[in-house]
Amino acid sequence: MLYVEILGNLPEMAQGEVRALLEMASPEFRIIERDYLFLALKGDKKAFPLLNRLGLAHEYGELLFSAKSLEELYSKAENVKWKNYIRGTFKVDRETMVNCSHLVENVEKKLGAIISKRGFKVNLSSPETLIRVYCGKKLWVGIRERFFKAKPFNERKADQRPFYKPIALPPRVARAMVNLARAKKEVLDPFMGTGGILIEAGLMGLKVYGVDLRRDMVEGAKRNLEHYGVKNYVLKQGDATKLRELFPDKTFEAVATDPPYGSSATLGGRKREELYKKALSSIYDVLDGYLSIAFPAQFNAEIVAEKIGFEVLEKYYQRVHSSLDRYFYVMRT
Repeated sequence: MLYVEILGNLPEMAQGEVRALLEMASPEFRIIERDYLFLALKGDKKAFPLLNRLGLAHEYGELLFSAKSLEELYSKAENVKWKNYIRGTFKVDRETMVNCSHLVENVEKKLGAIISKRGFKVNLSSPETLIRVYCGKKLWVGIRERFFKAKPFNERKADQRPFYKPIALPPRVARAMVNLARAKKEVLDPFMGTGGILIEAGLMGLKVYGVDLRRDMVEGAKRNLEHYGVKNYVLKQGDATKLRELFPDKTFEAVATDPPYGSSATLGGRKREELYKKALSSIYDVLDGYLSIAFPAQFNAEIVAEKIGFEVLEKYYQRVHSSLDRYFYVMRT
């Protein structure tokens, strides 16, 4: 059993990202329960390499057990073979979620005392093993495997890159889009802009392919990729509506992209809906797998995509600001 604590800003999309990574790890792995932002998973350590790719998550780890009361938690803790889980010193840390239904003020001390009696040493400042207690509708006890620090993501925000344009996806969202596309070896972004999606994919160890209509964007994306140490890339200046011309002998396993939402000047002189329709058709021609794509809410992407031949699997809403509502879609050829 495993657990993931997801972020609260796009919780449904975050859950979809976890589901996609579990699916890639094993057809038997799945989400079995959600308690606010806590996901209980059927899976084992084979999922760790893929869960390390998470974007919309605080942390993940090994889930030991759940309980419906504090009494049940302490009873179960007495029967855990802690020697199988604790390496070196330990600390018990509590996460009280907004739906917490239990009085958990002293749970760290009481659970810590149970474990200490087994001969393990507490270290509150720098423990080698962190035991996590989540309080929601249920109580959940797990061992943290990895915490996703905010700083590395913040260092990859648009205004921190050598080539900077203000309109860009947050790195965590860009990473989630790559994961939703089920990319295992490679990913194409036909509207790469400054390369935000490609940076995240490249840092996951994927080979990245990017296309943009503007030469300055291609050169700028190259600078950004090199800045973050991404070396395995192919960038082309070209039209996202003519991908087969750009890649005559190539079929991609995954596409993740965020098409422009702006004026005709930023859309190559074309109307927005016309561009989206032609781009979807072009992507379909070079894709054998999954597409993760964002569109403004006003564009009826589902009807257009299904007419082309896509199967629309998932759809996640986000209100960006007063003039932009959008959906993130996951589609399959």
